Amino acid sequence: MDESKAELLERLGREAAGCMRCGLAESRTKVVFGEGNPEAPLVFVGEGPGQHEDATGRPFVGRAGALLDECLRACGMTRRHVYICNIIKCRACLLEAGRIQNRPPRLDEVEACAPWLDQQLRTIDPLVIVCLGAPAANALIHRNFRIMQERGKWFTDCRYARYATAALHPAFILRQEGDAYHSYRQLLIEDIEAARRKVIEARKEPRLSLF
Repeated sequence: MDESKAELLERLGREAAGCMRCGLAESRTKVVFGEGNPEAPLVFVGEGPGQHEDATGRPFVGRAGALLDECLRACGMTRRHVYICNIIKCRACLLEAGRIQNRPPRLDEVEACAPWLDQQLRTIDPLVIVCLGAPAANALIHRNFRIMQERGKWFTDCRYARYATAALHPAFILRQEGDAYHSYRQLLIEDIEAARRKVIEARKEPRLSLF
């Protein structure tokens, strides 16, 4: 009997939990494979786990995750309607001023993790992918992605989905203050709503039952 998408993802997650393909395996607490609806037509792909994700093994569970949840709800969705993962499955960090800080993943780390992301996205086979932040867009849309200039645009040459776009990462939005915070938060909501509508358009249905 063929494995369901849920079973395939569960098996891939178990295999990834023992991954030693790069040096991040030495410092991680848990592999953060991804979670959500295996049948989701809409997938969000971020950069990588942070402190809270590394501790829990779940993606987007800190303040950035709370903001993402808020924006999903503003568009009539919850996590059960989508799938969420990252381009790397282990936290990239460094010791700075006596504290462990997140850092951008190196290219070799992204490349080492690419086979996991490849199998993950091919299994889900979504209609639409939203890259959260430039690193994810660099990996899935095109190199040297300019997030401020190209967010909200649609790309049709992504190998994993009919349509791909990019939005501001919730963690970036949380670093803003005052009007900038509210403006960027609204942009994220608008980009998520556009992705929801793109799913409906792609399925050529008057409404999508999942949403």
